[in-house]
Amino acid sequence: MRPALVRRGLLSVALTALVALGAVGCDPFHTQFEPVEEALYYEAAQKVDPGPVGDELLIMNWNLKFAGGRIDFWFDCFGDRVLMERHEVLENLEALAEKIRLVDADILMVQEIDIDSKRGAFIDQVQWILDHTDYNYAVYASQWKADYIPTDGLGRMEMGNATFSKYPLRSATRIDLPQSESQDGLTRYFYLKRNILTAVTEIPGFGPLHLLNVHVDAYSQDGTKKLHIDRFKEEMDRLAEEGRLFVAGGDLNTLPPGTEVQHGFADSVCEDEEFIADDYREEADWLQEFYDDYEAAISLEVYWEDETKHYSHTVAGDQFWNRKLDYLFTNGRFVEGSGLTHQDESTGGMETMPLSDHAPLSVRLWLEGPR
Repeated sequence: MRPALVRRGLLSVALTALVALGAVGCDPFHTQFEPVEEALYYEAAQKVDPGPVGDELLIMNWNLKFAGGRIDFWFDCFGDRVLMERHEVLENLEALAEKIRLVDADILMVQEIDIDSKRGAFIDQVQWILDHTDYNYAVYASQWKADYIPTDGLGRMEMGNATFSKYPLRSATRIDLPQSESQDGLTRYFYLKRNILTAVTEIPGFGPLHLLNVHVDAYSQDGTKKLHIDRFKEEMDRLAEEGRLFVAGGDLNTLPPGTEVQHGFADSVCEDEEFIADDYREEADWLQEFYDDYEAAISLEVYWEDETKHYSHTVAGDQFWNRKLDYLFTNGRFVEGSGLTHQDESTGGMETMPLSDHAPLSVRLWLEGPR
């Protein structure tokens, strides 16, 4: 949700006083987190035998937009919807699960998934996906949590990142990322608290694989997004230095290195300058070191052969994907040519634009250890 919209409806002196209490140790709406916390663990109601492990592992990443599909929400500045009906959430979840089942990845990292939100009819989407796909385990880290958000009827909120696996997950943690200092205290109290979700899965006959899942800031004007990206890279570097194999990915809200024209698409249908991301307005190769140090699901060489094939995001009202914001990296080795952005029927059997404002990305990992 956008900062200016958070402030709307928060004019009550009494509420401001409550938030002030939070600044001195009380957290009346339960929006705060420790710097490092244990993630929330999930298991499917009925386990599915994943079968024998071969030489490759299929990894998928997808920002699910909290099963909101292409509903015109108020915070997109394109519609006026705030809440979804239960049947809408279930219909959208079934469509998401259909695509997930078609790809049939061994590991799925997702962003923007609700587990206890009024806008999502209080459906625990992590548990729902576990129980309607072949994943057996999941871990979750909250990114936006409040008992009550007094803005446009939004109410209770619980949204975050989740990692699904056919194999057991352990050592799952939520690593806190800094908030933008440009926001006022009231906004910061109710606004998103970004994080890195880490976990380890044991691949039978192979060993541990570390998983890093992130959704960095989109609209900061003070360099907060760069801080998030750098912190994510630091965690990748730490694992690499320790000789641990990892796959790291998520919604990095950043364009690929070498992008010269960053005004060729509408960043947002909102007219407020506050909602134009800083790296879309000037060239910024913030991900160059990721490509230099690690292997990408879609290399820059492949990307620049036809970048439109790898666009993974669109804004409200657009008719097709218009930029790449979603990534997967490893210090191991991806199967050459296996990186795929699932945009339409030609990439995995069904169109994905009706399902979210992000397209999923998948790639195959060689099970041969780190480089």
